[in-house]
Amino acid sequence: MHHKDDAIRRAEIYAEQKGLTLDRELGEGSNGVVCAAKGLFSNSCHSAIKSCEREGVYARERDVYLRLLDKQITRIRGCEVPKLLGYDDDLWVIEMTIVNRPFCLDFGGAYLEKPPDFSEEVMADWEAEKIEQFGKYWPEVKLIIAVLQVHGIYLMDVHPKNISFEP
Repeated sequence: MHHKDDAIRRAEIYAEQKGLTLDRELGEGSNGVVCAAKGLFSNSCHSAIKSCEREGVYARERDVYLRLLDKQITRIRGCEVPKLLGYDDDLWVIEMTIVNRPFCLDFGGAYLEKPPDFSEEVMADWEAEKIEQFGKYWPEVKLIIAVLQVHGIYLMDVHPKNISFEP
């Protein structure tokens, strides 16, 4: 079974257990798939369900969302942050609120308490790539990253699909 098919199957199981149905796909990446979910008797989307492809990525992202929930962080410098609504450790599924731009989301590439141990050269290349990706928004993105670090969250998977300011 293809990884994406398996991830969607697990998201469907989670949704069914919560009385939800999967709607449209909101995103897909190397860490999993995200689908909108709605109540069985509703036409509007209730939440986003992310089904992770690997347990380690799931556990890291779940723990980041638990930290954000504990710290009651729902906005960072004007950017909406999804709120954790539920999760399943067996299915590797996280349910969260759907957010609108400007937003900061997708914590599958985040670390708690300390950043990964990358060389100065790797970090310089990373920052050069981010400056190119974000352009005029890079100074604001750096401030968002700094706010997260104050709370022990080190966000590494930073790109305009995860931190977005414009529609």
